[in-house]
Amino acid sequence: MSNRELSLSEYQEFRQFLEHQCGIVLGESKLYLVKSRLSPLMGRFNIDSLSELVKRSMKISERALRAAVIDAMTTNETLWFRDTYPFQILHDRIFAEYKNHTGPLKIWSAACSSGQEPYSIAITYDEFKAKNPGALRGSIKITATDISNKVLEQCGIGEYDSLALARGLSAERRQKYFTDGSKPGSMKVRDNLKTHIHFRHLNLLDSYSLLGKFDVIFCRNVLIYFAPEVKRKIIAQFRQSLNPGGYLILGASESISGLTDDFEMIRCNPGIIYRRK
Repeated sequence: MSNRELSLSEYQEFRQFLEHQCGIVLGESKLYLVKSRLSPLMGRFNIDSLSELVKRSMKISERALRAAVIDAMTTNETLWFRDTYPFQILHDRIFAEYKNHTGPLKIWSAACSSGQEPYSIAITYDEFKAKNPGALRGSIKITATDISNKVLEQCGIGEYDSLALARGLSAERRQKYFTDGSKPGSMKVRDNLKTHIHFRHLNLLDSYSLLGKFDVIFCRNVLIYFAPEVKRKIIAQFRQSLNPGGYLILGASESISGLTDDFEMIRCNPGIIYRRK
């Protein structure tokens, strides 16, 4: 057997471990994903086989290895202004609705991955302010959370390579909101955008009470990875974290239908958002 193979029983045990640790449900046919994401860690931790790496990662004493494994399994690629319409809704409907809001508008980007979503929200706000100078005088506060400390560190630096910059970011926005990075072809988010965002670690299975209350929550393309009972728990906590009348914005293929009655579904054409009742 290759040193990059896992037996079916080892895979099943790892699936249970991952679901218990962060709620992510791996399907029966995702063994290839485990191999591709965890194999690079063998050299980093000087472990001879994938089987041994997986076995050790499930031990409480192996904190660094466990964190690296969860990082690898939960990090998903993302892009700027993903699906476009959520940011149009934010600009045209939500910011317009809150334009006379006196305090800061509080937005949570949950499972923010490599940071494109919270930075896209900050750009949307800046563009709204340019068109509506007297609106939202209290500015915005964006809390961006993720389970991966590694990507959060990268988010705070705000530097992206040419490949990442090419995914959904127009040349105009690149020129206005970025400056040259430390490596050839890379660019760094300008400080005026960074001031709106606070990055912090959070596992969506844990309590959200320390985050405070929000007017808008983005949690896009995340719930699809969770079992139904975990989704219910997360949505119930989102409800508690939203101010009355606050908005929940999910991914294009996600729905909370049948999971809760605490939200009103609003069709925006295109797109659907949910308002806390």
